[in-house]
Amino acid sequence: MFVRRKLNASGTSSVQVVMKERGRYVVVRSFGASADEQELLRLEVAARDFIRTYGGQRVIDFDARTAAEETRHLVSSVQSVAMNGQHLILDRIYDGVGFGELGENLLRDLVVSRVCCPRSKLATVDYLRRYKGTAVDINAVYRMMDKMDEPFRQRVQRISVEHTRQLLGGQIGIVFYDVTTLYFETAREDVLRKPGFSKDGKTAESQIVLGLLVSRQGYPLSYSVFNGSQYEGRTMIPIIDDFVSRFNLADFIVVADAGLLSRKNIAMLKSAGYKFILAGRIKKESEAVRDWVLSLPKDPGLLHETAINGDERIIVSYSESRAAKDAHNREKGIKRLRDAYASGKITKKNINQRGYNKFLVVENDVHVSIDEERIAQDSQWDGLKSYVTNTDLGAKQVIEKYHELWGVERAFRVVKGTLETRPVFHFTERRIDAHVCICFMAYKVYKELERLLKTLDIGLSVDKVMDIAKTIPTVTFSLSNGAATSQTLLTTPEQRLLAPLIPATD
Repeated sequence: MFVRRKLNASGTSSVQVVMKERGRYVVVRSFGASADEQELLRLEVAARDFIRTYGGQRVIDFDARTAAEETRHLVSSVQSVAMNGQHLILDRIYDGVGFGELGENLLRDLVVSRVCCPRSKLATVDYLRRYKGTAVDINAVYRMMDKMDEPFRQRVQRISVEHTRQLLGGQIGIVFYDVTTLYFETAREDVLRKPGFSKDGKTAESQIVLGLLVSRQGYPLSYSVFNGSQYEGRTMIPIIDDFVSRFNLADFIVVADAGLLSRKNIAMLKSAGYKFILAGRIKKESEAVRDWVLSLPKDPGLLHETAINGDERIIVSYSESRAAKDAHNREKGIKRLRDAYASGKITKKNINQRGYNKFLVVENDVHVSIDEERIAQDSQWDGLKSYVTNTDLGAKQVIEKYHELWGVERAFRVVKGTLETRPVFHFTERRIDAHVCICFMAYKVYKELERLLKTLDIGLSVDKVMDIAKTIPTVTFSLSNGAATSQTLLTTPEQRLLAPLIPATD
């Protein structure tokens, strides 16, 4: 922003304050016109004074004799400095999703903090005090979590579903389902916390099972928590039935991986009238289907399909890169076996390598050999993958829809890794459920920020944006009339990239 004289056709000159905006010079204010030099100088002084206080800001003129006084005045007028760039961005997104209608400011702080600085609730309280200047009592956090009952959590999911529905043009269309496990730093068990198959390799700790539904592009829709011993194949139907009943979903396709493929699940999906695309377990099909698959030419790009079980189809594809990977993994495993059992015997040393096998007693060595014929039979399946569906979609579309399942897989990586959902440090069922709900909301905010970055063509990842935003301060100044004004300072080129995400300050 600067002062300029503009020569007019009448021979007078106009004094204006001008700023450059989007490559063009824009007149902020005109201070009059004159042909008299003294009058023009007076107008220029008024214009410079205007710039110094424009928008509640002050400009330090380091070329002037009063630079030191200006500096002292500016510093003395600072009431507070808050490093709150992350919260400015995420608060705006939180409200944009619709979570603001929940009316819990403490919940807002916990969700936003989970995105920008995921920690335990106790550490989050300290973080809010240090970086946001918000004093929160940890017992207030626990009391709020205890109020997050089932109706409240359903309300959270409804907000997420409606926002996602708007993003997708009013129709969900396809839902992707998968499960993961969340462990506790304890072996203690109760109704919810149980030992079971851990996807994190935590065999000694108790855990819960988390089922998650997402839409196309990975937007979270709904979730359910099951006890830690629950077999994942029995989690899909309850969460889908509940989702359909709560949100009046119709005309959609369920997509899930091979871990959820069972004849019982398929029968229940069909009896409920659901369309589905599931990864097949090609080696577990009937003998007739297996023989048909092995008779197919292994040509990359060709898709083959046949009817099974009445209204279902099995679609088979072949990939050379998948075949190479299958062969490599098998050879690596066989090499380990050959090295471990080079003597041809299972010894006490071999058995006692893992877990509770140390309690076994082996009094005589047992002969062992590698079945070369079985290896050869297994190699026939290299590069082959199957999909089971009851939809009318073409084979290529079925595979394309299945491959979108990466969205829920990535969701788990973000929820468990970036947002540090586990380990879980709570021990009552209500607080465990509340913790998962907070993390679900944080992932929704994370995904919405990711979408906005793409829409605004900012070209940065969520993690990079959070890293830059934590360096952005908001400074509150006292004005000469006793009022206060706040300015969010974007001083570096990287910070200025985030300007579209930051709401205007007072």
